[in-house]
Amino acid sequence: MVTTSNVRGQDDLYEQAASEFGAALARLARGYEADPDKRRDLLQEIHLSLWRSLEGFNGSCSLRTWVYRVAHNAANSYVIRQRRARPQTMIGLDEIDALPIEPETDRKMALNQLTGLIQRLKPLDRQVILAWLDGMDAAEIGELTGLSSGNVATKVHRIKSILARDFQGGRNGRP
Repeated sequence: MVTTSNVRGQDDLYEQAASEFGAALARLARGYEADPDKRRDLLQEIHLSLWRSLEGFNGSCSLRTWVYRVAHNAANSYVIRQRRARPQTMIGLDEIDALPIEPETDRKMALNQLTGLIQRLKPLDRQVILAWLDGMDAAEIGELTGLSSGNVATKVHRIKSILARDFQGGRNGRP
């Protein structure tokens, strides 16, 4: 039974979560959607999912883990809906090596390039690297994704190695 006090508590918890993790949720949305208008829609979906989910929050994990889990689940659902609406090729870590990378000198262009690469990753790989970029450790990411912390550490290492190689220009004989 939903009571006014339950909703008030849910609203308070949402306000706390939005205040503490709002910037991280915006970065997460950027990692999942390149188009600014669609990104705003995704961010709104994430916030709505978060608010709805907080009714069931019982403190069995940290608020941070809960927020990230809900946000990534909402973003993954969004990606699946978008893929069905407009088929687009997602790539795995093994295939990312074959992507053409233009040498960039401008920091903003390099950041956009990195974001573009992350957006093309499969949802689980994207979830892992975005959580790592937001400062989560392997154990926290494992709790979020259901992967072992060793598997998370391996994935993070592989993704970082590939991205570092691409951005340092060492791939395919580039200077």
